[in-house]
Parts: sequence; structure tokens; C-alpha cells
Amino acid sequence: MRVTRRGWGIVAVVGFCLVVAWKFGPRSLDAIVVPLVVALVAGVVTVARVDEPHVSRVAIEDGFVGERRTVSLEADVDRPIAAELADDVGRGLSATGNVAATTLAPERGYSYELELECRGEHEVGPLSLSVTDAFGLVERRFESDRTTRVVVYPPVYDLRGGAGDDLALLASAVHESRKEEFDHLREYEHGDSLRNVHWRSVAKRPAGDLLVKEFTAREDDGTITVAAESVPGTTDELAAATASVVTYVLESAVPVDVVVPDGSASATARHDRRDVLELLATVGPGTLAAETRREADVLIRTDEDGTAVTIDGREVPFERLAGTTIDDGADSRREVIA
Repeated sequence: MRVTRRGWGIVAVVGFCLVVAWKFGPRSLDAIVVPLVVALVAGVVTVARVDEPHVSRVAIEDGFVGERRTVSLEADVDRPIAAELADDVGRGLSATGNVAATTLAPERGYSYELELECRGEHEVGPLSLSVTDAFGLVERRFESDRTTRVVVYPPVYDLRGGAGDDLALLASAVHESRKEEFDHLREYEHGDSLRNVHWRSVAKRPAGDLLVKEFTAREDDGTITVAAESVPGTTDELAAATASVVTYVLESAVPVDVVVPDGSASATARHDRRDVLELLATVGPGTLAAETRREADVLIRTDEDGTAVTIDGREVPFERLAGTTIDDGADSRREVIA
């Protein structure tokens, strides 16, 4: 507990009045000194009787770079208390209204807006809470060590505006993954589609009996493997490119396996990509094993020269897939998908 600047001002006035009374007589100074002393003592007693408020936090929903979230706090108090709140926000976040003077009251919450600026896993808190008396003369500070985690996903770029030939290469890889694999030939049965007739084999049969192709599901269920690696200082670009490619593939109803130097994750649908986005939110630099790069359907690599996407041995700059250059405005190239 400590006396505020306003409180010290009151102490100074009282002290000055006492000096004047000692030199020139009390006269009517009691009318000034007594109320001030009573107010100061009342402030000390009031603040001393305040128990440490229990502060609870509401979980913050994860989001993409550039989005905003509301941070909600609630202090458990039995009566209204004047207080100043200061909630700490970590790097990669910015806040509006996280430092404010307010009145804590039963069943009354407090909130402010949070801007998600950089991908990663961030913490909001701890909270510093200063309780004062009604006149703001005495202050008592409390620290709450409760924090809230928020994961910020990399931005997702809409690839549908990319260069036609380059996008067709990625679309072809997606299409190939959805095909069934040829298993064997069998004799034609009534109701079989003529499109599945293997005419080359039919021509070799003396009787001319029809043979049709029998297919079986791929062992990997048509899953596309996206491998990604980067050098230090370029991982943000890698995460954004990988998230964009994964989203494009999932929109084609094809499952995706993502492999990065520090982990892996899978997604089967666009609404089921949380694990992948969390992986890309915290991915760091590093290189993949040669076998992983070789077996990947799509390889994404970022270095000082930019981000390249390799499909079937052909390397395409990610900027061309995204349909614009990295230096363009965010609104012209980014679609943040919630």
C-alpha cells in the first residue's frame, strides 16, 4: 500500500497548514486540516480492508494474422472498487484499452480489443491491478499471474487468382491423387461401363470378348503429402505458403499430410485443419531428410531468394501461384479464412 501523488499533495497541504498554525496561531485552519486528515485516514482504512480480487479470464479464440480478438476479464469482488488495470500483452500482439481506469463491481466484466500481428503462440497477461479509495489518495497494487494463450495462424492466400499454367500444375497433382489404381482385367458383365473396356487387350483376343479394367482404392486414400522447409529468417513466408497450398488442396476434398522439420500434422477437410494451422503457427527453420523431400507430392522451400513450390519436379515461385508479388498490399493478395 502506498500514498498516491494526490495523497502526497494532501499531506503537503496539511503539513503547510500545521506550520502556519504553529507560527501564527490555529485561527480557522482546523476547517481545512481536519477534513483532509479524515479523508486520508479513511482512504488508508478503506484500501487496507480490500482483499485481493480474484481475476478470471475467458479463453481467447485462435485466429489469423490481421484479425482482432476481444479479451474478457472478470474480477470477483463483493462491492464496487475503483481500480486501474494494466494487462500485459506479449510480442506479436497489440492492444487497445488494456490499460484503463475503471470500477470493479460484482458480476461486471471488463474487456478490450487485441490485434493479432504475428504468427505464433502468444500469452496475454499477467494483469496488474491497482485499487484506490474513492478520492484516489491511497493505492494498493495486486499482481495476478493468470495468463491466456492465443495461437495466431499464418495468413492464407487465395491461390485461385494465380497464373493459369502454374495453378494447373497444382490442380493436376490434386486430381491425380483422387484417381483409383488399376488392379486387374476381368470379363465384361452386363451393366459395366464401356469407358472401362480395355480395347487393346480386346484386340488381342481371338474371340473378341470384352475385357474391362477393375480398379481398387489407392493405399494412401489419395492423400497429398506437402513437405516444407526453410532457412532462418524466412519461416513466416514458408508458413503462409504452406497454409495456402494446404487450404487449396482441402477445398478439392483431398486429405493432406503436412511434414515440416519439427513435426507433422494431417487434415481431411477445410473445417478440420486446426492441427495443421497450429503446426504452421509455430514452425521454425530447418531442413528435411532427403527421403522426405523425394516422397513428397508438393515440396515448399523458402530461402533468401523467395519461396518455391516444387510439383512433379517442376519448380514454381509461390508468388506466381498467389497471383501477385510479396510486396503488394495485403488486401490484394490475402484471404484470411476463419
